[in-house]
Amino acid sequence: MTSQRLLRKFFPQQYQIEELKKSNPRFKRIYNEYETLSDELWEMENCNSSGITDDFMDSMKMQTEYLEDAIDQWLLEVPVFSGGTF
Repeated sequence: MTSQRLLRKFFPQQYQIEELKKSNPRFKRIYNEYETLSDELWEMENCNSSGITDDFMDSMKMQTEYLEDAIDQWLLEVPVFSGGTF
């Protein structure tokens, strides 16, 4: 599932992300993990999940931020194209 929240976060780099997902299996794995964790975190924050500890939520947030930083770093290293052919 592609989260609309994620598309908003990375909307300006949407084309770069799609190209990286096609050409770099490691980026694709990390981006997919980021999507999954972000969706799970959103669900935990917005549902009545009283059995989840603050420490667990904090660790989920930290992991999501780490993956987000890794994605941002990849996007800084990839040339920006507006679409079409290279």
